[in-house]
Amino acid sequence: MSFYGYKDVIEEGDLVLAFISRNQIKPITVKRGERLNSRYGHFDHDKMIGMKYGQQMGGINDYGYIHLLHPSPELWTISLPHRTQIVYSHDSSYIIQRLNVCSGSRVIEAGTGSASFTHSFARTIGLDGRLFTYEFHEPRYLEARRELEEHGITQNTLITHRDVCNDGFDMENIPQGFDQEGGIQGEAVFLDLPSPWIAVKNLKSVITNKKRVGLCCFSPCIEQVDKTVKALQDEGWSNIEMVEVQGRRWEARREMVRSVDDVVKRLKNIQSRKQMGIEGKRASNVNPPKRKIDEVDTDETPEPFTEKPLQPKEYNPFGKGTRVKEGDSRFDWRQVTKIESEIKTHTSYLTFAYMNPSS
Repeated sequence: MSFYGYKDVIEEGDLVLAFISRNQIKPITVKRGERLNSRYGHFDHDKMIGMKYGQQMGGINDYGYIHLLHPSPELWTISLPHRTQIVYSHDSSYIIQRLNVCSGSRVIEAGTGSASFTHSFARTIGLDGRLFTYEFHEPRYLEARRELEEHGITQNTLITHRDVCNDGFDMENIPQGFDQEGGIQGEAVFLDLPSPWIAVKNLKSVITNKKRVGLCCFSPCIEQVDKTVKALQDEGWSNIEMVEVQGRRWEARREMVRSVDDVVKRLKNIQSRKQMGIEGKRASNVNPPKRKIDEVDTDETPEPFTEKPLQPKEYNPFGKGTRVKEGDSRFDWRQVTKIESEIKTHTSYLTFAYMNPSS
């Protein structure tokens, strides 16, 4: 299993993203003797071994099912355990395109956090590229390093525990294969920090002066953007621009066609049922004849059972109150598109800037 490529068959020790529902994808490492428990059933890891990625797997006693998906940066982003706010795919894809990150690029990332964007960078630059990622919070650094090692991403990624705002970006004892003449020499920079304007001043020693360098700062507050822009201008960065990406999901579906005649029939049916209910209630409220105080029943025989007349079947041309499968041939349908009413992902302000190569 690798985030750089794809394989067909699941083996022990592989990372599998169990698609339980649209809003629940659980990452699991396949180990013999273990079991995935969910509200849709229980799924033994032993049975996953030898199955193909993308295959549907039934639970024990055929109760429920899941899909076994191959890991990718996009799926990992929506399933990873959050340690900080993360960069979602609609932002990360735009940033990678704007910074012109491609196979072989050398990228500097400050603020590893949950390592969501780290996975996207690592796949994009490929094994020929190099990613230098920094995290100042030690527990997050240790957890992120463990995940990157388990996912095989350390082949082109070097994670460091360091406060780049106070200590700068320079590294000592850079492993062979990561160093370059002049040090790190990054050509794309991504800053996801509380105070990116401080880190901007420390970048000169680690960015190349032979290529045009792109930078992006990921900031949730406009006050941060204002301070960052001033720092970029002071340090000689140009083409400064701030954008905001708001992604919404469009959905294609079928919608039941409702005609005026059906509405009229439905209203008439409701009115007739309401009238029948009123008449029935009036009949049940008629007082029975009063009994004398000294009158005693001597016959315990119950009254004969009389079946109540059946109520007329409710007329409902729209299928409300019943489970109607989309596309049911008993009803008329039309193709429509629908957009999410609310944005369900977090986004921030993206500040881009560029440093031109020195002559």
